[in-house]
Amino acid sequence: MISQQSADPIPATRKGSMNDPAQVSRIRLLLLDDHGLFRASLGHWLASEADFEVAGECGTSAAALEILLSAVVDVVLLDFDVGPEHGNDFISAARHAGYGGRFLIVAGSADVRNSAIALKLGASGIFLKSEAPDRLVQAIRLVGNGGIWVDQTIIQLLADHLLDRHYRFEDEHSSGQLEGREREVLLGIVGGLTNRKIGDNIGLSESSVKNVVQRLFAKAGVHTRSQLVRAALEGSLGATQEFVMKHGQNGVASQPHERGRQATANHSTAPQSKE
Repeated sequence: MISQQSADPIPATRKGSMNDPAQVSRIRLLLLDDHGLFRASLGHWLASEADFEVAGECGTSAAALEILLSAVVDVVLLDFDVGPEHGNDFISAARHAGYGGRFLIVAGSADVRNSAIALKLGASGIFLKSEAPDRLVQAIRLVGNGGIWVDQTIIQLLADHLLDRHYRFEDEHSSGQLEGREREVLLGIVGGLTNRKIGDNIGLSESSVKNVVQRLFAKAGVHTRSQLVRAALEGSLGATQEFVMKHGQNGVASQPHERGRQATANHSTAPQSKE
């Protein structure tokens, strides 16, 4: 049973003030999970990080919405399922209530469909509970500073679906889909690779890769690499969009041989380039 105290905002316990220039700028967190022991343990552990502040923790969507109305929260951590409720429904409700912060899904399983729906609704990341604790700290910091974190397992599953769909539709309406080189470059961008590295991997010069990136920007209607990744996650590029419309899934992929647990870390935290 969730106590009333656990559903209230948690006061900061660290010394100092947010107005103190020497004080580390903290990311304020709300923990939403129906497993009380997990939630309490996670809250105490995250509160030990100098740049984190646990603004509240609760076990129901209703209690979480109350906290969002009474406390400043930068990132909400939640699972896909919160008891009988669904995490994606909470994201929609929070946006409707006016919450403009970020959501990081901390999921117990690699649910591709719900991951895609969450990203479509505006979640900034999917993190699996099977990962190491220090990886969660990295994910929170990335999301809290405006980046996107998608677990490598989710990326690979989405990639499988995306590529299967591509081969099935590559002969249909080709003008509305990505060409082979464009897809290879897009996968490299999602994997956080530079233009030079992408070119080395697929046998193109750096200038040729830049030209492909510009075509991708034009097709997606974006201006930066992070916006391009978001467009891919939302299924706005060719066959990806058709895949989303039919299955309720959207996805991006990174090259299988690349290490990419941080799907967009390299280009979401750096100054945005138009190439």
